[in-house]
Amino acid sequence: MILFPQEQRETSAQTDANVSIHLRVKVCSLDVHPTEKALVVHYEVEATILGELGDPMVGERKECQKIVRLRSLNANTDTSSLARKVVEECRLIHPSKLREVEQLLFYLQNRKQSNVLSFTDNQEKKHISPRDFKPYTGVELDEEASIGSIDEYIELLYEDIQDKIRGATLIFQLARNPDNLEELIQNETVLGALARVLREDWKQSVDLATTIIYVFFCFSSFSQFHGLVTHFKIGALCMNIIEHELKRYDLWQDELQKKKKNQNLKKEHEKSLRKYQSLLIKQEQLLRVALCLLLNLAEDTRTELKMRNRNIVHMLVRLLDREDGDLLLMVVSFLKKLSIFLENKNDMAETLAVEKLAQLVPCEHEELLSTTLRLLLNLSFDTSLRSQMVRASFVPKLSSLLGKSARRQLSMCILYHISMDDRFKSMFADTDCIPQLMKMVFDRGEEKIDVELISLCINLAANKSNAQVMCEGTGLKMLMKRAVKLKDVLVMKMIRNLSQHNGPTKSLFLDHVGDLAAQISEQEAEEFVIECLGTLANLTIPDLDWELVLKEYNLVPYLKNRLKPGSAEDDLILEVVIMIGTVSTDDSCAAMLAKSGIIPALIVLLNAKQEDDEFVCQILYVFYQMVFHEATRDVIIKDTQAPAYLIDLMHDNNAEIRKVCDNTLDIIAECDEEWRNKIRTEKFRWYNGQWLEMVENRQMDETGEPFLYGEDGESFGNRDLLERPDLFYSPDGIISVDGAISPEFCMDFQTMINAVDQCY
Repeated sequence: MILFPQEQRETSAQTDANVSIHLRVKVCSLDVHPTEKALVVHYEVEATILGELGDPMVGERKECQKIVRLRSLNANTDTSSLARKVVEECRLIHPSKLREVEQLLFYLQNRKQSNVLSFTDNQEKKHISPRDFKPYTGVELDEEASIGSIDEYIELLYEDIQDKIRGATLIFQLARNPDNLEELIQNETVLGALARVLREDWKQSVDLATTIIYVFFCFSSFSQFHGLVTHFKIGALCMNIIEHELKRYDLWQDELQKKKKNQNLKKEHEKSLRKYQSLLIKQEQLLRVALCLLLNLAEDTRTELKMRNRNIVHMLVRLLDREDGDLLLMVVSFLKKLSIFLENKNDMAETLAVEKLAQLVPCEHEELLSTTLRLLLNLSFDTSLRSQMVRASFVPKLSSLLGKSARRQLSMCILYHISMDDRFKSMFADTDCIPQLMKMVFDRGEEKIDVELISLCINLAANKSNAQVMCEGTGLKMLMKRAVKLKDVLVMKMIRNLSQHNGPTKSLFLDHVGDLAAQISEQEAEEFVIECLGTLANLTIPDLDWELVLKEYNLVPYLKNRLKPGSAEDDLILEVVIMIGTVSTDDSCAAMLAKSGIIPALIVLLNAKQEDDEFVCQILYVFYQMVFHEATRDVIIKDTQAPAYLIDLMHDNNAEIRKVCDNTLDIIAECDEEWRNKIRTEKFRWYNGQWLEMVENRQMDETGEPFLYGEDGESFGNRDLLERPDLFYSPDGIISVDGAISPEFCMDFQTMINAVDQCY
């Protein structure tokens, strides 16, 4: 007896004289299917073995679900009547759930198709369902197959070609229903017979090969049957079939071209063309189902590797020249799956797949376009393939898709990858991409901008031509308004990139200096302040009165406090140093900063960050600016140890640091006699270090007498070599006072003099 108390069903079965099994079914919840017009019933089955006295001995619980498909549900369906019918026919659903079922049906009835499509786009399908295929027109039959007649269908596989086609078609009708697959597997003869016929007769009939591959495709749609399909080597056979059909296609093309060129064969060419078109339809259907089967089997990476070894990528790329939308969709889907592996991606680059994909963007087949864009997104991570995309004019093609919301995100991601390469940034200025992007940014109002959109804008703003387009009209004003009002870090980063370009673009920032300076305070978020400081530091505009800006917004105390090591993140401290370097180009600003005690603070920071080349270079640039102005030169030279640090760093491994040091020390040497001598001595010691080391380490000559020591026994290395009174210049080089000097000394010292001449 089946009962329904509290939405449960219970039943008992007597297994023997002593024990019985008690089953209880409990319905947990109802829900709608995410992609189909169906209800999903979630329930639990609890089985308990009862002893002779009725006490439970063993129990087990299992969670299950049942899908109730509603094929008749459409916009005109009466959901109330359908709900009653569902409750009556599905014994798992308690009558008390009638109202809930009706509400779920109403939701399914009004669910937009776009929602379903978006779900399937986001959730990658592992397999392609057999129901996705329409019956092949060449093998349709009027009779309906029955699982009870399977032996008769097998016998047809041993007759002539037409009977084989009929038998395979009837078996295919059964295989399309997943409920029949288990029973077909239990019949050991059917699959073996199909595999044998396919292996022996696939060249004799395209219809026969297509139908049999359809049957095995139905099995390949389920992972548990992959071993079965592999056992009969259907995958390898499909590879052979695809390879053969590609060769046939090339022969057809050559034959048509020969007849087309020969004017005497014009009628024959037209006849052959009609025949070719008919054969092409059948061939593409065969190729499509073979690729579907292989795509399902490629779930196993070992099987996929075998396919690659058989040049599957080259075959697929050759098929990109076809025009059938369904076949192209399968080819592109297969390439997309393969593209996640480096070896396959390299094969696609070698076969110039990107150039062939260009003809599919844009296209009217929405699903094909979406899959193509996803494939291109996978490939766009490779630098060489991005170059191929640019050569294939993908920048304007993808820009034209930005107006379509369904394809906007994918197109934007690909364009973002292309924009990462400085070589290609300028190409965006010649398309309508930038105006569309700016419109999208402004249309967001106060809402958060999509990461893909603002990231692409940030990259493009780093190019001068793009920056000019972005700043046209009220572009810069609108960006500044949004960034300041919403404290938008990413928009400010974009503005910072815009500010780095010399010319008319930089001049537009004069109207916004005050807004930027007002954001520099300890109350604002560090990330936002970093971008504002970076933007101001880029504004090397002659007409900008930096002294007025520093005073009006009281920036000097903030800049000085932020120079303390550990007072903030390194990125912020670095931007403060760069900002000081920019404002120091102004005489009055340099004097103001010098008086505020910023130079000692910079020296302390230099000691703390001496291992960071970026910090060292920017601090030295500030010293250079201070030395450049007469008003602050004496402060640097006489009141600080900055020149000593410059001398220590003049031979740094970093070329930029050496360059800044040399320029700064040259100015110091021109203005101060004492430091000039120290600088010359240090340069001398550096350029002649090897010779000095040799002199220091020279012990004794062959007679055991001290060699190259002064009268007091002090070595030359401990004196200032430029002040040696006993060495004099002559036309022949250097000689001593008494004219007695060893030949080795002359040779070594002449080498030193040549090096000094090169230095000065």
